[in-house]
Amino acid sequence: MTAKRWIALAIAAILIVVSTFTTIFWSFVKSDIKKEINSAFNMDATYNTKVIKQGDMGKKVAVLTVNGTIQDTGETTSLFNSETYNHQFFIKQLDEILDDSNVKGVLLKVNSPGGGTNESKQIYEKLEQIKKERNIPIYVSMGSMAASGGYYISAPADQIFADEETITGSIGVIMQGMDYSKLAKKYGIEFNTIKTGPYKDILNGSREMTAAERKLLQDMVNDSYERFVNVVADGRGMSKKEVREIADGRIMNGSQAVDAGLVDKLGYSEDALQALLKDNDLEGAEVYEYKEQGDWSSLLSSKVNTLVGSSAEKEAITKLLTKNSAPRMMYLYGEE
Repeated sequence: MTAKRWIALAIAAILIVVSTFTTIFWSFVKSDIKKEINSAFNMDATYNTKVIKQGDMGKKVAVLTVNGTIQDTGETTSLFNSETYNHQFFIKQLDEILDDSNVKGVLLKVNSPGGGTNESKQIYEKLEQIKKERNIPIYVSMGSMAASGGYYISAPADQIFADEETITGSIGVIMQGMDYSKLAKKYGIEFNTIKTGPYKDILNGSREMTAAERKLLQDMVNDSYERFVNVVADGRGMSKKEVREIADGRIMNGSQAVDAGLVDKLGYSEDALQALLKDNDLEGAEVYEYKEQGDWSSLLSSKVNTLVGSSAEKEAITKLLTKNSAPRMMYLYGEE
């Protein structure tokens, strides 16, 4: 790397430290004081809305976006990517729609490889609640990828649109850990573990997994898999047998997904929106989307991105800062 790049990374590291201490500080500041300070800087709102198409405010259509890995990393956004998926912000959008009687339809744009089983399930349940309590149509437009958890949250939709080249499917559950015990033994490294039960250090990479541990974890994964199968069967009007025939983790493109019954039509987000408006007599409706208000994290993020730019080392640092090392069950296609 050039000297300029090293300097940029050093500055980025300093900003990370500053951001970390700022986050800790705010966690100890009373909420009323924090609101007053945010208000002074015009940051008192969590989000605002942007009108995409002018129309009747009495019958609005909300456009929601899930972009990135579906996981709850907390309220603080990564300094290196201010555009990553924010789970808490997305759930707030769903709650807003649930409470707003003027919202008559939802277009959900999904561009995601999936993510955590908990987060995917939470979104699914919110969408089901909206359908049940609000009785409004939900259409999905898949982007370049809507796999695993990305499909899980799409399944409840009344109509699913995808491009021919969209990667979708990957119906299944994965849980991974690393066994570095042989490598440690080679270099004479020993681990001392004090635990209260035989399974307390399950998936500990310092030793081999036992058969009993593998069965316990497999049972957990199978349980989550069955929930996934049920979600797809209920959402797509398929039998569980039909779902299991394609729910082996395989991916497929948009055309194949139409043939398999996982997608309704080929098209882009504009096509999905037009279909939603036309099919449900909402052609005169206002169409809007939610926008997250700027905060200190996003301001720092923009500065870091300007300094570091788009590069391999930036991506490596991002993974290092955001990756959760604890093994967990995932509805995820590809590397976590």
